[in-house]
Amino acid sequence: MSPEVQVSEDGLLGGKVRLFQPEEGYRAAIDPVVLAASIDARSGETVLDLGCGVGAAALCLAARLPGLQVTGLEIQNDLAKLAERNVQMNAAFGAVSIVEGDLRNPPPNLGLGSYHHVMANPPFMETGAGNPPPNASKAQAHTEETGSLEDWIAFFSKALKPKGSATIIHRADRVDEILALMRKDFGALVVFPLWPNAPGSEAAKPAKRVIIRGRKGLKSPTTFSPGLVLHESQGAYTSEAETILRHGGALKLA
Repeated sequence: MSPEVQVSEDGLLGGKVRLFQPEEGYRAAIDPVVLAASIDARSGETVLDLGCGVGAAALCLAARLPGLQVTGLEIQNDLAKLAERNVQMNAAFGAVSIVEGDLRNPPPNLGLGSYHHVMANPPFMETGAGNPPPNASKAQAHTEETGSLEDWIAFFSKALKPKGSATIIHRADRVDEILALMRKDFGALVVFPLWPNAPGSEAAKPAKRVIIRGRKGLKSPTTFSPGLVLHESQGAYTSEAETILRHGGALKLA
């Protein structure tokens, strides 16, 4: 890890998972926690966390579901090194492993075609759209400079076994694009909105994030879930969100 990178130690799942992460640059928020909660996996299955960052989603998933084999792929060397430290700090050896590499030229030891599940929290911004963050690491994590959304979704299919699941968390305003790309290889798609406040309430706002899951090779139609309300009108997390974010509960998409 570069000596100039300053890190903080933070907690997820009410402190059950500890993380070293950069003080400046990409920092895990609730997205990887909610993503990990949505993975419906069984002991003995394999999961690929694509673009794992410092390992937040991988470690939250391993903490919730013992007996999985979770592999994290991360392109940024500094983040991959921190992810390895986090695996050590959480005593997750044997449950979580980190591989440094690029999804456009994946390492030969990644085991493509062998995974039961893939999960991803990819960059949200198209290259050239908006103003990228000034921090180079954060900009790489937030913009598609090292792989377009199409590249990420095509990789899902390469990584998975037949009927394996791919789960992505992304911006709600890119749902149409995600569904169009995923329908090439995936069916039984579920669209699950994350509502800032209860729909229909005075504080209601449009969903900014959605989780979308599909199954490789299936032809079942797309369904739209009621989703999860994150906040009460006063701003506190709802009890359902607290169960997931603080207590490591599962999130049922459909």
